[in-house]
Amino acid sequence: MNRKDFRFFHRLRVRWAEVDMQKIVFNAHYLMYFDTAVTDYWRALALPYVEAMHLLGGDLYVKKATVEFNASARMDDRLDIGMKCARIGNSSMTFVGAIFRGDELLITGELIYVFADPATQSSQAVPQPLRDVLTGFEAGEEMVEVKTGRWQDLGHDAARIRTEVFVDEQRIPADMEWDDGDQTAIHAVAYNRLGQPLATGRLLQQVPGVARIGRMAVHRALRGSGVGKQVLKALMDVAANRGDYEAMLHAQSSAQTFYLGLGFVPRGAPFDEAGIAHIEMARTLGPL
Repeated sequence: MNRKDFRFFHRLRVRWAEVDMQKIVFNAHYLMYFDTAVTDYWRALALPYVEAMHLLGGDLYVKKATVEFNASARMDDRLDIGMKCARIGNSSMTFVGAIFRGDELLITGELIYVFADPATQSSQAVPQPLRDVLTGFEAGEEMVEVKTGRWQDLGHDAARIRTEVFVDEQRIPADMEWDDGDQTAIHAVAYNRLGQPLATGRLLQQVPGVARIGRMAVHRALRGSGVGKQVLKALMDVAANRGDYEAMLHAQSSAQTFYLGLGFVPRGAPFDEAGIAHIEMARTLGPL
């Protein structure tokens, strides 16, 4: 088994608590590594696990887990855990994993899940939409589609994400979240292949030639997956196509690193907005 056999990898570093008296990773932790990789695999599929399984009408239960040891990992090793869906049966799914240290294969594993009714834990056929997502991902297909449009078309889904992130999670008062800008803005909403909204943002005109991007929100399970970047790129493409030369935004301080990585630079002093520290950031419009 080689690295090229996998499209997806989850990276982690071995921690002190995971090594045993022999100063190597305790064998049971390798199953935890595989399980952690599977969780990240669902993120790569743009599936917020809990909501996706609820929509599909079932849940996954481990039927069998096997691990084969070739060599040991040690503290501070940086490991890449490859994971792929190798087979989909009637009600079961087989995932194959491999743990690499660089190009060296250390551990292989196999996890067999059964799709079942959560109430009775009786097996059910794997839904066709889930089959399509899994086979599509392994074939290299895109998992996310970003749509842009007016509030009349995308407002329901944009509002859902913004309510979850800003009102429920960050506890911003609802009357501060909604304003007249929604009716005139161009909105972007990212969807997964089950049609679930994952992220949103909006585009206004600050002054002629300057686009103002705001209300950027990503489902908490999908943060770090790149879906926020896709929304931001879609909004900047709209701005560039209408002739804007600059994009600016008010970034929450916790998100400043995200925007720095996409070419935005701070402008001015930090300030408070809705009880949260912000910084104005801007970039010229061009390739992302």
